[in-house]
Amino acid sequence: MSDHYRCYVHPYGTLGMKMSKEITPPSLLDALIPLVLLVLMMGSAVYLFADNSSYGPNQIALLLAMGIASIIGLKNGHTWASIEKGIVKGISMSLGACLILLSVGSLIGTWMLAGTVPTLIYYGLDLLNPQFFYTATCLICAVVAMSIGSSWTTAATVGVALIGVATGMEMSLPITAGAVVSGAYFGDKISPLSETTNLAPAIAGTDLFEHIRYMLWTTIPSFIISLVLFLILGLNEDTAGSADRIEQMQVVLQEYFVLGFEMLIPLVLLLTLAVRKMPAFPAVSIGALVGGAWALIFQPQLISSLVTTEHASWINHIMVVWSALFKGVVFATSDDNLNDLLSRGGMASMLNTIWLIICAMSFGAVLEHVGLLTRIVSACLKGATSIGQLVTRTILTCLGTNIITADQYIAIVMPGRMYKDAFKERGYHQLNLSRSLEDGGTLTSPLIPWNTCGAYMHSVLLVHPFEYIFFAFFNLINPVLAIIYAYLGIKILKLTPPESVISTAQKG
Repeated sequence: MSDHYRCYVHPYGTLGMKMSKEITPPSLLDALIPLVLLVLMMGSAVYLFADNSSYGPNQIALLLAMGIASIIGLKNGHTWASIEKGIVKGISMSLGACLILLSVGSLIGTWMLAGTVPTLIYYGLDLLNPQFFYTATCLICAVVAMSIGSSWTTAATVGVALIGVATGMEMSLPITAGAVVSGAYFGDKISPLSETTNLAPAIAGTDLFEHIRYMLWTTIPSFIISLVLFLILGLNEDTAGSADRIEQMQVVLQEYFVLGFEMLIPLVLLLTLAVRKMPAFPAVSIGALVGGAWALIFQPQLISSLVTTEHASWINHIMVVWSALFKGVVFATSDDNLNDLLSRGGMASMLNTIWLIICAMSFGAVLEHVGLLTRIVSACLKGATSIGQLVTRTILTCLGTNIITADQYIAIVMPGRMYKDAFKERGYHQLNLSRSLEDGGTLTSPLIPWNTCGAYMHSVLLVHPFEYIFFAFFNLINPVLAIIYAYLGIKILKLTPPESVISTAQKG
């Protein structure tokens, strides 16, 4: 290890010379230590705190693991100033998601108050047959997500309503959440409007529509298998008492809310903005504000019942809507289950999720900045020669990156950059890579509680990822099917002639 000098600007403005140590590349042991300790701490958090592990214990585990990774970075020659800069950069990457989370919290609050979600629940109880409910849920979310290109918006709107319908029908909430996630991510994955669907081919160097067509070979069979499984689960449901329960819930909804198709205009507006490719944060914010206006116009009696003062004035009504934006709504109907379902929303409801995302992104940022993540990926790539091995390691690397960095975009970008040359050098088309990035990066993100996607789904659906993980059939089947395809050589594109041969000949 040698010392060298670098030029720097002195704090007092004079130019000076500062000695710094040369950075040593991390060993594989260095890279594994924080990961192993994080797994142990996460496991302990789940064991000790059970369902409450996401409300503080997981965050502490992530921060402790980040501290361990930072110490390893310091040992290898990194400065705390550079590590801190990496943390800030990592957190800044998640700020867009945090803003969307805050706006979604407001949207849920005002749409509950405006009667938008209650209307969806009311008519959904009329239209959806309990035995085909899970299959219909998956299909509905798939169509909406494919139309707007957003799994998040689909879950926060249609998904929330379908969870309400499941409650009314006394259906399984984990299975329903799994159906919502499966449908939302199927539609998101094949929509040309989706950010991840555009990102994967951009990183791999392929055409967007060729990428989508190539993904269909693994995506469509996986989705059909998922629909069959949801159908089997629905047919085996005991729906003997559903009719009475549905009628009871509809009576309560009619008693407390003004219901009608005009209450769905905020939803139509939001979907229109999404189709027109307006960014998620302003689109959802507009939807939340329109929901507040709809509440003032169509639900004056409901708002008056929520006013805490003796005489309700227009100022008090505005205060109720304002409160719905930042702390949500609380209803006290005669149905306790309905109260639990409808009493939610507000920016405050998303703060714990944002806390989790910031801690997870901080940990991932340190791993990336000090080279631990790159070291792990390079170890994964070693010895991969066949297309089956390449695809398997790409998908597993995407999954691992989703677990470590807690962000699906990083789980697409980093493995894409790492494996891009490997596919090309071995004579395989980059479409194999772009498809694998989606199969492993996009689809596994909502299955991890501390990932931005998993934390988001937990916040809006109120079902923990560890509860719906085994029912998110599409998200589980698609990566496995992609690996099977690779080992069997099904729909594997080769370069003709291999670009590696051309590049070698040019160099010679």
